[in-house]
Amino acid sequence: MTTPITMPVLSPTMTEGNVARWLKAEGERVEAGEAIAEIETDKAMMELEAIEDGVLGKIVVPEGTEGVAVNTVIGVMLDEDEDASALDGLSFEAPIAAPPAAPAATPEAPTAPEAKVSPAPAAAVQPPAAPAAQAAAPSAGAEGRRAASPLARRMAERSGLDLATVTGSGPGGRIVRADIEAALKGGAASVPSNEAPSAPRPAPADGDYTEVPLSTMRKVIARRLTESKQTIPHFYLTIECEIDRLLALRKELNGREEGGTRLSVNDFVIKAAALALARVPAANASWADTAILRHNSVDVAVAVALEEGLITPIICHADHKGLATISTEMRDLAGRAKEGKLMPEEYQGGTFSISNLGMFGIREFAAVINPPQGAILAIGAGEKRAVVKDDALAVATVMSCTLSADHRVVDGAIGANLLKVFKSLIEGPLTMLL
Repeated sequence: MTTPITMPVLSPTMTEGNVARWLKAEGERVEAGEAIAEIETDKAMMELEAIEDGVLGKIVVPEGTEGVAVNTVIGVMLDEDEDASALDGLSFEAPIAAPPAAPAATPEAPTAPEAKVSPAPAAAVQPPAAPAAQAAAPSAGAEGRRAASPLARRMAERSGLDLATVTGSGPGGRIVRADIEAALKGGAASVPSNEAPSAPRPAPADGDYTEVPLSTMRKVIARRLTESKQTIPHFYLTIECEIDRLLALRKELNGREEGGTRLSVNDFVIKAAALALARVPAANASWADTAILRHNSVDVAVAVALEEGLITPIICHADHKGLATISTEMRDLAGRAKEGKLMPEEYQGGTFSISNLGMFGIREFAAVINPPQGAILAIGAGEKRAVVKDDALAVATVMSCTLSADHRVVDGAIGANLLKVFKSLIEGPLTMLL
C-alpha cells in the first residue's frame, strides 16, 4: 500500500519548509529510523526519519524546492513487498493532501486540495523529537488555477506576471522560483487585461539595487516581530550598572586555570538575569488569553546573530547553574546555531530573553519582545563614564540595560524591582557565586 511522505511540522512557527536534499533514491530500501531527506526550516536543517521499513517509491518534490507548505506530500513510500507498479495510475500533477483530515480553513491555513493517493495509514516519516504543533494545510487552488509554489506565486504577483504565460519545471508542471526568474528575464511579464496591476514597490533613487529573496527564517522573524509590536503593549525601563568589580572578578577567574573555561561578561549577565527572575517570579511570566502564566522554571533565551537573522537558544534552569556551566552551554549552543544544527527543543520556549549588542559598541537600545514571553533585556556596551561618588566626580565602567516588558504581564513596579535586583547582582558579582 502506498504511504505518503509529507512536509513535517518541525516548529510551532513553521508553515512551510524547503526540501534541501533527498538522502535516498527512488527504489531504494529504507529502514525504520533511517534518515530519508534533509528539510530546511526557518531555524535549522533537520533530518526526516522513516518510522517503518519500506521502499522509497516516488520523489514527488525534488530536492532544492523551496516554500513547500507543511503537510504537502513530498514523496511516496511503498511496502517492502511492493514494486513500482503500485504507483501506476497515481497522479502527481499537484501537491497531494496527507490522509489525516486537515484543520478547518483559516487565513493562515487554507484548506487542502483533494488527495490523489490511495488511502493509507499514518505518514511514513516523522521528525526526530519534534514538538507537537497544529499543522497548516497546503494551499488549495481554485478551479483552473495554475499549480505554483507560494514563493513563485508571490514573485509573480509583485511583478505583474501572468502565471498562465509561464511553463512550470517543477513536479507535474508546478511553477517554481526558477521559472518566474526565467520568465522575467525573457520579458514574459504581463498583466491580465481584466485585472489592475499591483502597485509597484518604490525603487531606490538611483535605480540600482539587488533584490535578496526572503529566507524562511526572515519571513518568520518579520511575521512574529510585526505581531509583537502590533499586539503587545511594550514599555521600557533602563538602568545603569557599574561593572568594574564584575570585570575584575572575571579577570581573576579566567586567570586561575590555564586552558579552563573562559567566562564572558554575557555569562555573568545570563546568571544575574536568571537569579533576578527567580527572586522576582512575577516577571518570569507570559500572557495567555485567560490567565497570566508564571513559570516555575527560569529558562533564559539568548539572541544569537546568524546571516539569515536571529535565533534564541535557551539555557534551561539558568538560576541553578554555575557560571562555568552557563559559559560552556552557551558556547556550544551558539556554535551549533550558526551551523544550523540545533534541535527544536533547544531554541523553542524560554521564559525570558536577553539580547546583547555591547560587543558591537552599542551604548543603549530597546529590544522587541519575543512572544509569548513577557519581557526581554537589552544589554549595551560597558564604557568609561563620569559618575558621582561621595559627592565627587569619579570614573567607572557603566553598562546600560533596558527592559522591554509586556504591560499586560509585567507592571512598572515589577519591572523596576527586577532591574533593581539585577543591578545589585551585577555590581556585587560575588553574590552570584554563593
